[in-house]
Amino acid sequence: MILVNTDYIAGKELEMLGLVKGSTIQCKNVGRDITQGFKTLVGGELKAYTEMMNEARALATKRMVAEAEDLGADAIVNIRYASSAVMQGAAEVIAYGTAVKVK
Repeated sequence: MILVNTDYIAGKELEMLGLVKGSTIQCKNVGRDITQGFKTLVGGELKAYTEMMNEARALATKRMVAEAEDLGADAIVNIRYASSAVMQGAAEVIAYGTAVKVK
């Protein structure tokens, strides 16, 4: 599966199959939340949250790819990611793009 954030793949003719997406909602571990709360006092990267968001993006991408494969796609173009807080301590990550078949 080819994944790109452009609306084309150089040198390829594409047949558009449709929008595909994948999402997940992740929440913070209470232990991590406490330790990361202390980190806000001194500044710096909140590594536990960075790790959580990286895992969420990977899972959302995996689900998007599975949806594209179900359509018979060879690639996904114009991939975008978005995130939002859905409640205190939980964030949604969505990956979306256009599933295509390479001609």
